[in-house]
Amino acid sequence: MIQNKPIIMLMIDSLMNPPLQEALKNGRAKALQFFAENGQYIPDIVSPFPTMSVNVDSTLLTGVYSDQHKVPGLVWYHKNENRIVNYGSHVRELYRLGTKQSVEDIFYRLNNRHLAKEQKTIHEILKDSGKPTASINTLIYRGSEPTQIKVPFLLSLVTGLKRRFTVTAPAYLSYGAMSKQNPQNPAFIWQKYGFNNKFALNELKYLINENELPDFTLVYLSDSDKRFHKNGPMDVAAIEKTDQQLQSLLNTFPSWEKAIEDYIWVILGDNGQAWVDSKKSNALIDLRSLLNSYKIPKLKATISAEDEIVLGVNERMSFIYTLHPNQIPLNEIAEILQKDSRIDVIAWNEECKINVISGIREGKLTYQPDGNLADPYGQMWSIEGESGILDLSIEGNRINEGDYPDALQRLYASFHSHEGDYLVVSAKPGYEFIGEGSPTHVGGASHGGLHKQDSQVAMIVTGTNKLPKYNRIKDIKDWVLDLLT
Repeated sequence: MIQNKPIIMLMIDSLMNPPLQEALKNGRAKALQFFAENGQYIPDIVSPFPTMSVNVDSTLLTGVYSDQHKVPGLVWYHKNENRIVNYGSHVRELYRLGTKQSVEDIFYRLNNRHLAKEQKTIHEILKDSGKPTASINTLIYRGSEPTQIKVPFLLSLVTGLKRRFTVTAPAYLSYGAMSKQNPQNPAFIWQKYGFNNKFALNELKYLINENELPDFTLVYLSDSDKRFHKNGPMDVAAIEKTDQQLQSLLNTFPSWEKAIEDYIWVILGDNGQAWVDSKKSNALIDLRSLLNSYKIPKLKATISAEDEIVLGVNERMSFIYTLHPNQIPLNEIAEILQKDSRIDVIAWNEECKINVISGIREGKLTYQPDGNLADPYGQMWSIEGESGILDLSIEGNRINEGDYPDALQRLYASFHSHEGDYLVVSAKPGYEFIGEGSPTHVGGASHGGLHKQDSQVAMIVTGTNKLPKYNRIKDIKDWVLDLLT
């Protein structure tokens, strides 16, 4: 047996318990079944909020929510720079915001400027302990090694991105065509420049075959996201296809048993997916229409003093910013949104307290940290008003959760993730927000929201009996470090 066995962590986009159970029951996920039968299965790991991959990766690697790692979501308004930051919602929005600026946000600023330097990643901490790590196709990869990124010629030509730039990364960085370990691994434009499962697993196989696999390897498998978005949250075929690729990975070893004997395997989702109504007029909550009494700037336009509201749409969640809080207070906007029964969480921060109302429940909840009520994660809160707004119940000094896991902390973090005066809104399952160029998933599935459909993912662990302290992605970093140091 190997002491301090290396960890291989496979993050499968949108790996959720209901479709995974269906796949296992029908024999359509033989690799995942093998891992589950030889390890521990956790059906309800809580994803950070907003439930978008970029925020999930940031929390996974830093062990903190966005109030500390400072990556608020996929789309947000940067008050100091007076602009919208978009890490890749849809090509329409990126084009309208300015392609060069957008791709620089995605490929450079996200890891090297926006992710808080005070919050050390798993890669950085293990490097300080003399343990090398690998990152394969993850959105967040920050490490300690100066690494040159090489941008494909056509991508550089179209976007204006420099052909080469330096980032800080783990010892082994695979980042599509821009950085790869296997020089023979194809990553052409028609293959999304390598941002796909086949490329990622080829990189992992290469490290295994070359005996180069480090102490910790994080691999992001993205293909299933698109299928769930299109076909809905119970698309078992999305899991089946990924599982076939995992079977090929296991076949790299002398035997499947040898794979789990020599390594700790962690297989988990990043976020869930909530179903979206098949009727377009019902499914899409057009914030421009709901808030048409205010001046909202076009994406192409520079945000000016005449503008009143800015939208940061993250699929089933949105930041709504008032640029003139004295003239247009947040509670005024909240009252307009409350009239729409498709919006189940409407929140704002006022005098260090979080206020929450709903389009589907009456009353108001106000809360702040450091009270005498304990939630299931040992966090203490003071709560006033209607706790049912967030489907909470209080027994003695204990808070019990319902449809919104870790709701108090996740919402609180969102209000301390970046500067500005803003509402945080989350849609009821069945619906998603749209702005000017937002992606839509009518009749399929979407995420970003606070609801458990968006927020809970499955996790399988083999090779160790230890588990994270709580069933949250937030707690995985400390667990990984405990296993390796």
